[in-house]
Amino acid sequence: MPDAPLSDMPPMGSLQAPVAWQHVDLISDLHLQASESATFEAWRHYMATTSAQAVLILGDLFEVWVGDDALAHDPFLQRCADVLLQTALRLTVTFMPGNRDFLVGPDFLSACGVQALADPTVLQLGDQRVVLSHGDALCLDDRDYQIFRQQVRSVAWQREFLAKPLSERIALARAMRQQSENQKQSGSVYADADPSLCSQWLLAGQATRLVHGHTHRPADHATPPGGLALRQVLSDWSLDHAPERAQVLRLGRDGSAQRMDLITRV
Repeated sequence: MPDAPLSDMPPMGSLQAPVAWQHVDLISDLHLQASESATFEAWRHYMATTSAQAVLILGDLFEVWVGDDALAHDPFLQRCADVLLQTALRLTVTFMPGNRDFLVGPDFLSACGVQALADPTVLQLGDQRVVLSHGDALCLDDRDYQIFRQQVRSVAWQREFLAKPLSERIALARAMRQQSENQKQSGSVYADADPSLCSQWLLAGQATRLVHGHTHRPADHATPPGGLALRQVLSDWSLDHAPERAQVLRLGRDGSAQRMDLITRV
């Protein structure tokens, strides 16, 4: 089957914020894993104490996810599930798949009381429309990854992968993580979001703000360069390695946007 154009416009989901939502928190790229306890504790504390009415997780909450059936065999994932469930009892929690945890399935989300978000999704918060994405689909210059993404997001590939024994899936995921780590150590420069595609998504969503993660380059960008729209990149989280970082982007119904640095609070 020939490859589809990598810049095809995906269908956009929609999320209508109820009037009760005065503040919405956006987070991504926590890469939670058992070996990084400080990051987990920071996330657990944040989820238990945030004053927002909704927490929207824009992908890569987990460092790796090999299938919902792993939950029953992994105490760390069970602790994560409990944090999500306890938070969902008092506010809305949503999850959008990232490039590390795109196999998180409906069984896990339902058990945790978490709502699934499509990538991309348009958030209607008061009078503002915001396009939300994990961000990996926007990085067109990384063509090898885009071809890989197209493959692993297919129903056929996922069905075949999830049919493998859990131990084999874990081994395959470990190998892919090592390959990614080797790429980091080599000093490879990761692709950034494509400005033209960002503009297309904003136009399609009739929005003036695009929020995404994935690139680990938290910043605000006029989109297109010099334009009136805004692209806001979320921070990744890491409190187990220097430099420490953990940010939340809080959007207000009144149009406000505040980057909250949690390092001093944990």
